[in-house]
Amino acid sequence: MNWNKLLLAAALFTFSVSAPVNAQDNLINALKQNVSDNSKEGFRFTEIINLGNTSIKDQGSSGTCWSYSGNSFLESEMIRMGKQPVEISSIYTARNTYIEKAKNFVRLHGKQAQGDGGQLHDVLTIFRKYGAVPQEVYTGLQEGQKRNNFGEMSPILQSITETVAKSKKPSKTWVTSFTAAMDAYLGEIPKSFQYNGKTYTPRKFADEVIGITPDDYIGISSFEEHPYYKPFVLLIPDNWSFESFYNVQINDLTDIIDNALQNGYTVAWATDVSEKSFSWKNGVAYVPEKPVEQMTAEEIETMFNGPKPEAKITPDQRQEAFDNYTTTDDHGMHIVGTVKDQNGKEYYIVKNSWGESNDYKGYMYATKEYVRYKTISILLHKKALTKNMQTQLDI
Repeated sequence: MNWNKLLLAAALFTFSVSAPVNAQDNLINALKQNVSDNSKEGFRFTEIINLGNTSIKDQGSSGTCWSYSGNSFLESEMIRMGKQPVEISSIYTARNTYIEKAKNFVRLHGKQAQGDGGQLHDVLTIFRKYGAVPQEVYTGLQEGQKRNNFGEMSPILQSITETVAKSKKPSKTWVTSFTAAMDAYLGEIPKSFQYNGKTYTPRKFADEVIGITPDDYIGISSFEEHPYYKPFVLLIPDNWSFESFYNVQINDLTDIIDNALQNGYTVAWATDVSEKSFSWKNGVAYVPEKPVEQMTAEEIETMFNGPKPEAKITPDQRQEAFDNYTTTDDHGMHIVGTVKDQNGKEYYIVKNSWGESNDYKGYMYATKEYVRYKTISILLHKKALTKNMQTQLDI
């Protein structure tokens, strides 16, 4: 995910004189400022759908939301398939993604984004090539650590790839050095391990225990610049593998999510979370009827003190927000259900990976209008689509 705009938001909203250690801490600190008093008392949510999902995780000081949300999605897929869910190691997925991304960076002579960021489909890419391991086998934590902290490792990895990309003839051994640096911070990956009394390799564990088929999943987005119902390459820095997404109309986004949830499928969600109308602390995200810049001080103070009217977003507004960087690829989360408020408006139940650090113990509620406006992409099973949509996309 892209952190540039969020770092600016952190600078504007963080009141501490000392800067947080990295972009992830900056992000959370910034979003903690989007708060109204007594917010939880102002909303009365009634559950409509709440699909099976595993416990809330904390990604720590690392920009690995895409791996946590993508693996949370796979864990829910196991539940949907009637399997006992496994707590999948998100750091194993992230580590192997860094290797593949570094290779691309060097092959492109350094003309590509680096850092911790990634995309939801990277979880499937790594599952396909490297398999998976349970969290208990590979945590990525050093002795005494309780949360991941990539603040020191990430710059070192970046310096390695930048040096290699500048060389006239990259050696055959630079990947070994790159991997050794990750070994030092995250630990070596076991070639085999014990799980529930059996011995597995990462490949065998992915195939026999998790048991998903990566080709069964697709990415979807919505931009009027591209032909509808055709695949296109999403031009965001962290789409390092140049993955294609199916393009649908703006209202299709929520129709697709609704149909998936109604039929027992959860949805992985990549989105922009830096809006002032996104409050992590209060656990609510919506699209204000009036721009925040035009609100009175009292209106801003009460933004999250109960349901509010929303603006209706057009495809043109959605495209413009993406083109002028108002909407950026900030964060990955996991949509697991729906609720309605006391006025009957529906919201999606969104599972996050920032620990149980808000009013709803790690979950939040996003309106459908916010999802239509701020979604970068969604990832879901092909069979979660209606037959008509499958036909339109020719899948």
